[in-house]
Order: sequence, then C-alpha cells, then structure tokens
Amino acid sequence: MMTSVEVVRQMAAGKQVLLERESIHAMADILVCREYKKGEIILNEGEVCECMRYIEKGMTRQFYFKYDKDVTEHIGYEGGMIICLESYLKQKPTRIMIEALEPTVLWEIKKDDIERLSMEHSDIGVLYRKFFEYSLIDSQIKADTLRFEPAHERYNKLLQLHPEILKRAPLVYIASLLQMTPETLSRVRSASLNG
Repeated sequence: MMTSVEVVRQMAAGKQVLLERESIHAMADILVCREYKKGEIILNEGEVCECMRYIEKGMTRQFYFKYDKDVTEHIGYEGGMIICLESYLKQKPTRIMIEALEPTVLWEIKKDDIERLSMEHSDIGVLYRKFFEYSLIDSQIKADTLRFEPAHERYNKLLQLHPEILKRAPLVYIASLLQMTPETLSRVRSASLNG
C-alpha cells in the first residue's frame, strides 16, 4: 500500500499539476485510506457523496436501477477518481451506487477539507478543478459515444481508452456500460478479434 504522500504525488502527476511540497503534505494529511472486499458497497443509494475517492488498487463500478434493471454507469480502476458528481456538488442523496468489483484500496478526500485547502493553496485549487474537468470530459466522451456511435465503435473506443476494463470487468457490466446486450457484446468482441 502507498503512503498518503505518494498518493497525492500520483494524483497530481495524473492530472499534470505541479504541487508545492507544503501543499503535498497538507493534502496528504486529509486523505483517509479505506479497503473494500469484492462485492462490497462503497456508497449506497440514498446516501450523500461526501468525498471524492481515488483508486490506488482495484476496480469499482457506479450503477443504478432502472425498471428493476441494474445499469452500469461507470467503471473505474487504478489511478481513477470516483465521485457521484451531482450528490457531491449539491450534497443531496444519490441514486447512484458504488461497488467494489475487486478487492479495492481507496483514498477518500472529504469535500469540506479539499475546499478549505483549495482556498489556502492555489496549486491544490488547480488540482481540485482538474478533477472536475477530467470527470466532465470523460462524461462528455461517453455521452457522445453512446449517442452517435454504433456498437462496434463503442467497443473499440472503450478498448482504446480503457483496455483494463475489457480485461478485468465482468462481461455483463461491460455490456451494460456500453448499452448493449451481452449477446451483442459477444458478437462485437468476436468481430473485433477476427477483424
């Protein structure tokens, strides 16, 4: 397991933000490490998302129920940040749940703490803004892909941007993430491998 200082350095490097030494240590002081077993719920429907979570190790999925059907919204893995954005920003209960797909180590960053540090350290403020920018860009890419691209292109884009998901996540969740049936995903995968 990494130290909180190493985690802050890795987070900043991943978003291409240079943090001052003092800022690294200030941020390391607010991180809380949590470990989850495979299948464990990290955030439940009806709870408020009070923190961002950085994935040091493992894989998570964000999902919701629609007409009693389980729909996968997002799958995250090492180096990623998971957050239920609307619940986090409005501090209202979420309809999205977060589950560990593998044994997972997360580092929590409480909203109040990071906002306070953002006011005290401008470089942390830049990093905090980058978390949202990357999240919004990912959401836009996903929305555009689902809106405009056929099944095989959605699969290829996921293969290009997030091959880890295709290697490690259960097929049923990958199919749901790509908004296709498991049968369609099987056909698309076969065509891709034989193509």
